[in-house]
Amino acid sequence: MWKWEAEGEAKAVIVMVHGALEHHRRYGWLIEMWRVSGFHVIMGDLPGQGMTTRANRGHIESFNEYLLEVKEWVEAALEFDLPVFLLGHSMGGLIAIRLLQEEKLNLAGVILSSPCLGILQQPSKFLNFVSHGLNVVMPALRLSPGLTVEDATRNKDVKAADLNDSLYVTKVSIRWYRELSEAMEQAFENMENTHDIPMLLMQAGEDKIVDKRAVKEWFNYAPLSEKRYKEWPKCYHEIFNEPEREEVFEYAKDFVISQLKAIGYVY
Repeated sequence: MWKWEAEGEAKAVIVMVHGALEHHRRYGWLIEMWRVSGFHVIMGDLPGQGMTTRANRGHIESFNEYLLEVKEWVEAALEFDLPVFLLGHSMGGLIAIRLLQEEKLNLAGVILSSPCLGILQQPSKFLNFVSHGLNVVMPALRLSPGLTVEDATRNKDVKAADLNDSLYVTKVSIRWYRELSEAMEQAFENMENTHDIPMLLMQAGEDKIVDKRAVKEWFNYAPLSEKRYKEWPKCYHEIFNEPEREEVFEYAKDFVISQLKAIGYVY
């Protein structure tokens, strides 16, 4: 994991979790926005992605590997003795949800960005059926996830950078796919176990990767005392990379500031 300290006195700590296939370096703009706004930031690369072990790129044995990794980031954030917020994008949002269902973490709030609670581009029924068997006999077999840079964002600069990004994962294992699918199911099945923490869920209105109907369903039934849903009409999946990203960031920051005020935190 890496740590970026705030300019001046810090208000809180933001722990960020990236999505599938990508890595922390794609979040340079967002990290800097939080930092110059007075927040420490902690982020790392998830197992099998980014700068982690190359031999296991695109592969995990269990989705719990992600939960354990992010739990370590949160524990590191708590050492600052400041309020801690968890921000997860796409699969990172799913990881955040599953972590809230499995652990009682001392968080001041959670921000979810187009969380992966349903996928629009599902594999064929035949391939989905076959994957159950392959998960037993050939779990490390890697296939293309079928996602393109064009599906993720309208930001031309980001798309150009992604096309030349050697850290971007281009193939994922059968086990990874099965674990992701099971985690999405568990997010709904374990709904009642979700730790009651203030949540802001921001969803891309023109998402071509995540099924926003599933996202809305989960949000509507989530047993949280305080929750906000914000949809960004024109945005593709990566709302923090879209042309409207400054407005998206300000909305997220306002949520964080409001939560700090609610708990009476003086900075």
